[in-house]
Amino acid sequence: MDVVKSSWGVADIENQSSRGLSQETVKMLICRSQDAKKHAYCPYSKFRVGAALLTLDNSVITGCNVENACYNLGVCAERNALSKAVSEGYRSFKAIAIASDFCDQFISPCGGCRQFMREFGSKWEVYLTKTDGSYKKMTVDELLPDSFGPEDLTMKKSDRYS
Repeated sequence: MDVVKSSWGVADIENQSSRGLSQETVKMLICRSQDAKKHAYCPYSKFRVGAALLTLDNSVITGCNVENACYNLGVCAERNALSKAVSEGYRSFKAIAIASDFCDQFISPCGGCRQFMREFGSKWEVYLTKTDGSYKKMTVDELLPDSFGPEDLTMKKSDRYS
């Protein structure tokens, strides 16, 4: 996990992997997630969240949270962006940035969103942000260790109930 404490300025990421995103790309992704947050429909919680998802071909697909009077029918920004991406034919991703109105802490995806992201791999990057543009970089694997994914469905099962 890498943390950058900066206000939109150039900052170094400690221990950045060779496949990591450039600072320009990270900044752009965070900006796009903050722009997406502006479209949030959250009349009940007043908690705006935006997400910007980077595909392998460098397309950016955004999403925002959409609430519903029947609370459990709402959709989180991360799942909104991923669903839009899947509906456009994407299945593999480099990174996602998540933005909220938090100033003092990094926004973190809920458990449902972590599992939804895991469906599309465990090694891609997740940027948890604050309003000043600072961020914490993690992977899906770090957010959801020892997770259950599509490959687990092909594992050998007991034939005890056959």
